[in-house]
Amino acid sequence: MAMSCTGGLVPFASPIPKVCKNISLSCFSAHLSTPLPNEQANDSNGANNSSSNEFSYSRASPSERWPHLQLQLAETYPLSQTQFSTTSPQLTHLVKEAELSSESSESETLEGNDETQEKLGRISKTRVKKTTKLALKRAKDWRERVKFLTDRILGLEQDQFVADVLDDRKVQMTPTDFCFVVKYVGQENWQRALEVYEWLNLRHWYSPNARMLATILAVLGRANQEALAVEIFIRAEPAVGNTVQVYNAMMGVYARNGRFQKVQELLDLIRERGCEPDLVSFNTLINARLKAGAMLPDLAVELLNEVRRSGLRPDIITYNTLISACSREPNLEEAMKVFDDMESHNCQPDLWTYNAMISVYGRCGIAYKAEQLFRDLESKGFFPDAVTYNSLLYAFAREGNVDKVKEICEEMVEMGFGKDEMTYNTIIHMYGKQGQHDLGLQLYRDMKFSGRNPDVVTYTVLIDSLGKANKIKEASNLMSEMLDVGVKPTVRTYSALICGYAKAGMAVEAEETFNCMRRSGIRPDFLAYSVMLDILLRCNEITKALALYREMVRDGFTPDHTLYEVMLKALRKENKTEDIEMVVRDMKELCGMNSQAVSSFLVKGECYDLATQMLRLGISNGDELDDKNLLSILSSYSSSGRHKEACELLEFLKEHGAGSNQLITEALVVMLCEACQLDAALKEYSNARDSGLFSRSSTMYESLIRCCEENELLTEASQIFTDMRFYGVEASECIFKSMVRVYCKMGFPEVAHCLINQAQLKDILLNDSFIYVDVIEAYGKVKLWQKAESVVGIVRQRYMNVDRKIWNALIQAYAASGCYEQARAVFNTMMRDGPSPTVDSINGLLEALIVDGRLTELYVVIEELQDMGFKISKSSILLMLDAFAQAGNVFEVKKIYSGMKAAGYFPTMHLYRIMIQLFCKGKRVRDVEAMVSEMEEAGFKPDLSIWNSMLKLYSGIEDYKKTAQIYQQIKEAGLEPDEDTYNTLIIMYCRDRRPEEGLSLMYEMRKVGLEPKLDTYKSLISAFGKQQLLEEAEELFNELHSKGYKLDRSFYHTMMKIFRNSGNHSKAESLLSMMKEAGVEPTIATMHLLMVSYGSSGLPQEAEKVLTNLKETGLNLTTLPYSSVINAYLKNGDYNVGIQKLMEMKKEGLEVDHRIWTCFIRAASLSQHTSEAIILLNALRDAGFDLPIRMLRCKGIQSLQNQLS
Repeated sequence: MAMSCTGGLVPFASPIPKVCKNISLSCFSAHLSTPLPNEQANDSNGANNSSSNEFSYSRASPSERWPHLQLQLAETYPLSQTQFSTTSPQLTHLVKEAELSSESSESETLEGNDETQEKLGRISKTRVKKTTKLALKRAKDWRERVKFLTDRILGLEQDQFVADVLDDRKVQMTPTDFCFVVKYVGQENWQRALEVYEWLNLRHWYSPNARMLATILAVLGRANQEALAVEIFIRAEPAVGNTVQVYNAMMGVYARNGRFQKVQELLDLIRERGCEPDLVSFNTLINARLKAGAMLPDLAVELLNEVRRSGLRPDIITYNTLISACSREPNLEEAMKVFDDMESHNCQPDLWTYNAMISVYGRCGIAYKAEQLFRDLESKGFFPDAVTYNSLLYAFAREGNVDKVKEICEEMVEMGFGKDEMTYNTIIHMYGKQGQHDLGLQLYRDMKFSGRNPDVVTYTVLIDSLGKANKIKEASNLMSEMLDVGVKPTVRTYSALICGYAKAGMAVEAEETFNCMRRSGIRPDFLAYSVMLDILLRCNEITKALALYREMVRDGFTPDHTLYEVMLKALRKENKTEDIEMVVRDMKELCGMNSQAVSSFLVKGECYDLATQMLRLGISNGDELDDKNLLSILSSYSSSGRHKEACELLEFLKEHGAGSNQLITEALVVMLCEACQLDAALKEYSNARDSGLFSRSSTMYESLIRCCEENELLTEASQIFTDMRFYGVEASECIFKSMVRVYCKMGFPEVAHCLINQAQLKDILLNDSFIYVDVIEAYGKVKLWQKAESVVGIVRQRYMNVDRKIWNALIQAYAASGCYEQARAVFNTMMRDGPSPTVDSINGLLEALIVDGRLTELYVVIEELQDMGFKISKSSILLMLDAFAQAGNVFEVKKIYSGMKAAGYFPTMHLYRIMIQLFCKGKRVRDVEAMVSEMEEAGFKPDLSIWNSMLKLYSGIEDYKKTAQIYQQIKEAGLEPDEDTYNTLIIMYCRDRRPEEGLSLMYEMRKVGLEPKLDTYKSLISAFGKQQLLEEAEELFNELHSKGYKLDRSFYHTMMKIFRNSGNHSKAESLLSMMKEAGVEPTIATMHLLMVSYGSSGLPQEAEKVLTNLKETGLNLTTLPYSSVINAYLKNGDYNVGIQKLMEMKKEGLEVDHRIWTCFIRAASLSQHTSEAIILLNALRDAGFDLPIRMLRCKGIQSLQNQLS
């Protein structure tokens, strides 16, 4: 469709034709502007923000865009500002349209008469124009006339008037010439252009026509002088008639500020007055709609269909406008829909289309797609221009890929494109986001040195990044420098500085900056209002805050949800009931919130009573209950401890049937979790599960799992997660993270690892290094370091850089298995590739050697690390010292201790504890006492564990007096004895044959809620037995037995000995039954004790029965049970039976040993008749033990007994 030659009527970007070997520019280019990949919404204060140092983007010229083609264009193209825009709270890369005008098209209009031009007739794009010599001369003449008059007007001083130049009339001007004068003057100074327009009207030399009106409207629109443009349009509209191009120009003025409703009204007016909107009208309407609000789903396709329903075909400008809007959002899905629609309707994409698509990919964080499209440009018949390079540069800068940014810059320079202001701004912004402010400032200085003038975007980016880094002084200085060089701050510049002051807590300076911005004529934006309002509220400046809030609302801004919460909370503290009600009305009327949503904010603002009233009112009026708002209300109630109100609200909802039982149950569970009433929450959940009430929302499960994890109820968390998956509820990122930690704590790292993989399949990236650290550490604890390696391998594939914590976790996993070589390999990798090792890395190496038992190599590794420049930390020294202490190597411990003190490290309480415990185990009394003295001199007091070690030391060497002194010192120090203290003291009393005092201490121990160890009980029982205190021993044993203690075999043996020694053989026999009832199987030693008891009581036959039973069990018997039976018979005077049992033993293949001949010799020595003694000794001789009979004949029995003894 042919388009008018009037410049500046189209307010958005449109393309130059494809770049081929032959370049031709027609009058069509008069409407074209350069669409850059990232557009910036025009600042509503543009006139106020302009400066003499505005950034002119020279890449709009084809000869600059493609220097390698060596284009020689006769025309010059007016330049326009290109900049980023600063959005709240961070800066984003947005580029204002750079308009490209071709004066050649305008020169061709001189071939027709002025009347024709006044009607803005269409110029054919297809018919070839023949330019005669006369036309060329006339074209040259009009350029000279326009340039002469334009230069004179722009050269006027501030106190001079345009009328002085125009009244001079040194050259004869046509109406068309004046149109160009207004246009070119307006590009530099809109006020002078308006003076020219008004002078022409006042002199009546030139009646306003459609072209002139469209020209001045375009000038005022670019200067954001909407009010003036509206006044001129209304005043001149009747005189120029119903011309669609004039309406298009006025629509363009509204479109610049995103005033879609006004553009729509003008479009309807065109139709009412009998004019048919053209494609420019619809393109302007689309541009206004996209600037007015967010890109809704399928909005782009709907706008394209609207154009088609009007009988027009969308052109490349339409599509580029839509794709550029998708870039601003960014919205890749809508951009792809537009691009697909473009191809399906045979509209060929141009370079601007591809530039916009590269920008969309970059701003959506898909840099590799942007690069892929960039590399495919040449195959599509296009050469990348500076805009293309800057768009690709931004894509990688957004990711923080410094290496790729440098690579693109180098390629850009090699292709003939120097780094321009946009390039510098993009890289400075990247450094600012990374917190590398020094590099950003250095680049700023390089930018000025290279001849590039920093613009408002440059300063805004730097001020914003410095403010976020708490370098507010530097940010303030940069603002001063900006003003000194003549660059006027925009609203975003001021907002960035205000945010910096707010973060630094400088409320006064922030308010001064805000007021300065308003005095300079700049209207605050949403960010400036929000930050300033937040500051006033937090400083309790309620009156000022309310005044600013009303001003903010008048300007068309409403606070966000968080700010509303702060407002309500501040007003509640001051009991501003009327103001709270005013804010609530605004929330309803301005934000469109229903009663439930308002109630949620009131709860967060701690206006509980009003919140409940609002919610109940909404439910009573039939509002449908919103689950998210309900959960928000209940959560806030719970966190504030108002559980009763929350439960009453739930009962109200049940009574009114608001929502389902399922929703109410889920809300109740979440509320209980938030109130830390986990038991009640689990009970409610269990009831719901039994009733089959399960929600598809993950909120309830997330709350339960989080609370279970916090309370270490790992099994319950696992069960809830299993239930959730069984019912088909999709896990959220929070649930995945919680369950990974849970399974790691449970010792199931494989399951945790599997969950990470499942999350990735669902496109849930757990970008939390601590999650991977937990899995690696869990693998290390179960000695599965190979699988820990696989986790690190996955991390290295997904992310270029591996976090230091992950490397250290892998080293610890190796250390847990004693794999020093593997741990050292990781350490070397960190040294080579980064990040550099830390103390934890070094300790992991040392621990690997310790676990592997290679303590002697610790010194070698320490020496190597010191040669590499590492300073051995105190924790590393303590690790070594503890290892040698565990090995009991006192010499090495003392050596390390001395070296540590020589290195300037002071011992800690933990170190003293290790040393003293080691010396106590080695019974090195002097070393212990010296260490305690040193510790006290250093200002440390021995703790209970140290005193307990010393008690064991002195008790072990039987220095009971010192033991008692230590116990007295414990009491004097105000320490409460623990189990070790009491047990050690009781055992000491038992060894000192004072079991009564030990028993008294045991009762004291029980009074404080402590229970003695079983070994302590055993010592008491044994001590009572040695002191012949049978009743006390038996009472203590029976008490243990009645309380169900699991007594081992030694308890029963001890009691058997006590009963045997006291002659109470029946009780000794009953113990055997007690043993069997308690599940303790008797051994041969038990039977031996029983047989000895029978023998002592004069019942050798019973002892023999026990022996017979043992034989029947098939056990391999030794001489021990035989000696018990033989001794029993011999003691009873049954010598013949004793000798008979000896013979039986011999027959069974057992050789006589010391036990047997001791029994016979003792019996012979105790016999009253020599003949009996000789019989016994002869029996021994016959069994293979030869004793001289002459000893018995020469000396008496008593002498033999003495000798044998």
